[in-house]
Amino acid sequence: MVRARSANVAAGPTLAVVAREAGVSVPTASKVVNGREDVAPETRRRVTEALDRLGYVRRPRFPSAGAPGLVDLVLHSLDSSRSGAVLSGVEAAAYEAGLEVVVSAAPAGGRDARPEQGRLDKLTARGSSGVLFHLAELSAAQYAWLDHHRIPYVLIDPAHEPPAGVVSVGAANWQGGMCATGHLLELGHERIALIAGHRRTMAGEARLAGYRSALASAGVPYRAEYVRHTDSDETSARSRTHELLDLPEPPTAVFVCSDRMALGVYAALAERGVRVPEEMSVVGFDDLPEARWAAPALTTVRQPLAEMAATALRLLVRITDGERPEGTRTELSTRLVRRASTAPPPAVRPTAYGPVTARRPTA
Repeated sequence: MVRARSANVAAGPTLAVVAREAGVSVPTASKVVNGREDVAPETRRRVTEALDRLGYVRRPRFPSAGAPGLVDLVLHSLDSSRSGAVLSGVEAAAYEAGLEVVVSAAPAGGRDARPEQGRLDKLTARGSSGVLFHLAELSAAQYAWLDHHRIPYVLIDPAHEPPAGVVSVGAANWQGGMCATGHLLELGHERIALIAGHRRTMAGEARLAGYRSALASAGVPYRAEYVRHTDSDETSARSRTHELLDLPEPPTAVFVCSDRMALGVYAALAERGVRVPEEMSVVGFDDLPEARWAAPALTTVRQPLAEMAATALRLLVRITDGERPEGTRTELSTRLVRRASTAPPPAVRPTAYGPVTARRPTA
């Protein structure tokens, strides 16, 4: 069973002492400690200062004998196979550790990866031993809130570089970008495009760097017009693919930084009558079930999402037991999974592709 801290923690000031120091009632001080929002800003400030001044430590609510402890898993969404892989990994590792998992996610259709403060407030009410965040973009205030309440946490595949000292688990994205691009170079491609997600994300920047390193190692010039950024969905990847096909010298291969976006690339190529892999090779990233179901089956870079999630849970267990990992960043290896979407470039390389043709309605 995982405990947030040893039961032998030295006794500190009680909540009653904090309340008296701040000049408020014990219920009001309790509201501040538990992250409740129905407290006036000035009152919250006085109680927070008293908590810090007296060195008050939030004590976890240990489960009763025989009952499993709780950890929270906060996902950006539940409507993707990526989230399913993460949940599977956390559940398996939690079962081994004798823990139960409480799952929460952003509202359906939400684009903001930042968890709502109200969801974090519930952590204290539940007495959670710790929390895992997947693809979360925590604000400075939320990091401070977690630290103030002494809630252990680990980030899984964070979108942006976390603050110093924050423990995270991710994939070897540079290695993956290098491997995907190197595979296309080995097949004889030189006109290789890259379709990436949002700019300035950790994974996206690392995959782009791997792509550029592979080109440089092969002596192939980097061409900025071949690099397109998207909203990380099928629709925008489809649009970026049409832009690439409209170039005076379109690519013969494209490395797409997610399997989901690769499906949008497939759709655009079909609209333009471009055959995969005979006329355009495509490599994805993730190795989700969609990669195997695509036609043709998608060559992709496997990032071990379930293993990343399980590793994060085990690190959280160590932290809640009072240990400190040697490093704050753990990266798991990626590898290329070869399927049917890549081949050598066509013998006669096209200089342009035809426009999208309107489809006649069927009778």
